[in-house]
Amino acid sequence: MDNTNYTIKSIPKEDRPQEKLLKYGASTLSNSELIAIILRTGTKEENVIMLSQRILKEDEKGLRNIAEGTLEKFKSYKGINDVKAAKLMAVAELSKRMSTLKIEKVKISSPGDAAAIMMEEMRYYQKEHFKIILLDTKNNIKKISEISVGSLNSSIVHPREVFHQAVANLASSIILVHNHPSGECEPSHEDIVLTNRLDECGKILGIKVLDHIIIGDGVFFSFKEEGLL
Repeated sequence: MDNTNYTIKSIPKEDRPQEKLLKYGASTLSNSELIAIILRTGTKEENVIMLSQRILKEDEKGLRNIAEGTLEKFKSYKGINDVKAAKLMAVAELSKRMSTLKIEKVKISSPGDAAAIMMEEMRYYQKEHFKIILLDTKNNIKKISEISVGSLNSSIVHPREVFHQAVANLASSIILVHNHPSGECEPSHEDIVLTNRLDECGKILGIKVLDHIIIGDGVFFSFKEEGLL
């Protein structure tokens, strides 16, 4: 008979996630330990750390299982009820919102700067989102605006919506950004045609299109770097 004690109390006090965080700081904890603090309790079969590890290990996706999780998906794990699922969804949403705080007074000096700002939010989208980064005369970010949300592999973008935002916010230049839910970042023929169209519209209005960044899963494509803009 297996007499293993699966409760969190079976772990030495100094090794329990909350105690470790308070003593050594959050940066010393593993992903599963941080999630364990959010969930607080496990099940009769496994403690909360084991439950957290099980969520992270599914399909070897790690934190993507938190970022992409839905109410139904979280509740499919034994030990996750409505309350725990809501906590996980709240953590995922807060992390996305906090990532946008970094855009305040940030200067874009390279395609990598723009990609880094947008990557962690846009790499997890299940549909194609098209956004623009609005810049002032010194390439400081004024605002990031979402223009459209499309299907799994396409979004509908009209120059009218793109440049309405640019004009309304007195932008000197813009950077186009959209994601590929497939995780790949190579531009399609439609992406190239749209970029050229928006570039021409920008020239007419005196609002320069500096780049078009395509966000994949941890990778990006820059039209400027590749000589397409």
